[in-house]
Amino acid sequence: MEFPSKIVEEAVIQFAKLPGIGKKTALRMVLHLLKQDKVPVEQLTHSLLKLKTDLKFCSECHNISDSELCNICADKNRNHDVICVVEDLRDVMAIENTSQYRGVYHVLGGLISPVDGIGPDDIRILPLYERIERSNANEIIFALAATMEGDTTAFYISKKLKDTIKVTAISRGIAIGGELEYADEITLGRSILGRIPYKI
Repeated sequence: MEFPSKIVEEAVIQFAKLPGIGKKTALRMVLHLLKQDKVPVEQLTHSLLKLKTDLKFCSECHNISDSELCNICADKNRNHDVICVVEDLRDVMAIENTSQYRGVYHVLGGLISPVDGIGPDDIRILPLYERIERSNANEIIFALAATMEGDTTAFYISKKLKDTIKVTAISRGIAIGGELEYADEITLGRSILGRIPYKI
């Protein structure tokens, strides 16, 4: 692809680094920004910079937050006795969109995957154990992808927690191999409500 300007070319290269954005879509975005007034472009730039400088991760659950504790962990009306264990931030958002779950979360930040060189120490399993020890939690719910990695992670965690806390998993209304973020809200909501004991 030929560009009339090195500045435009560099902007296209940067946009094309985003997931799901090819060079043609990146070029459309850059040309759209060129047509905008300076103020909206500055606002976009400012909000992107704030993502890296001002955004925090909740000290309790590791969800994204504007302060030390996220809105969910800080909410006294949530059930802090039940912790839903998820892979990443998108899963928290997907479950919250169902409006069916009123407990709190623990974001692992990944799944155990020996093939990819990701072991238990590479994700937030130890903070989960520590959190359960210092809290009054009486149940954890595994809301992990129905994949080999998700099952391996759930098995590893539940083995350590055996006989110390009630361990459940969302019911498998979610397709095997499916990702939570792509599940429709009704199916995901019913999976949370219809959770089942997790068996080792």
